[in-house]
Amino acid sequence: MEHVEAVKDRDQITLVSTLLLKHGSQLYQDIWNIGINVSLRISDLLAIKYTDLDMDKHILKLKEQKTGKGKEVKLNAKVVDIIQRRRNDHPEDVYLFEGHSNRSKGKPVSRQMVARKFKEIGEIIGIQLSTHSMRKTRGFVMYNDGKDIALISKVLNHSSPAVTMRYLGITREEVMDTYDQYQL
Repeated sequence: MEHVEAVKDRDQITLVSTLLLKHGSQLYQDIWNIGINVSLRISDLLAIKYTDLDMDKHILKLKEQKTGKGKEVKLNAKVVDIIQRRRNDHPEDVYLFEGHSNRSKGKPVSRQMVARKFKEIGEIIGIQLSTHSMRKTRGFVMYNDGKDIALISKVLNHSSPAVTMRYLGITREEVMDTYDQYQL
């Protein structure tokens, strides 16, 4: 698997969003902004239908395609605003991120199109940006903000905190360094 980077700085997260609008479209910016807030895999993100959303309770209910696990996601204010705007702009859409060309009408935008646009933006800012970067960015920001690995593991629906540690790139060397750093 190709190395994928998290966007590790909040200003850079905003820059990616801005560049996706400038060099892509509102669709790609919306995918990025919702993706980093809900931390879903791209296959699950693109498969969201409006019927999966409970906008009164601000909840998304889905079954993860990769794991088969059920998941509920709380939709924060930013995500709710984007969803409402998208619904108002395209009231006939079935999918949250539906394509509008003749070939893609009635289907979600393709993962390949999103990957291509994210890669282009990554090249502009000098990181390996992919569709998985949204999920990884969410985990990394939570980790840097001091959230417990077990909580991050639960948010990402990982099978264990050990998986999350590998996912975030927490290395054996970093763990070993703590013995020198914390001489109590």
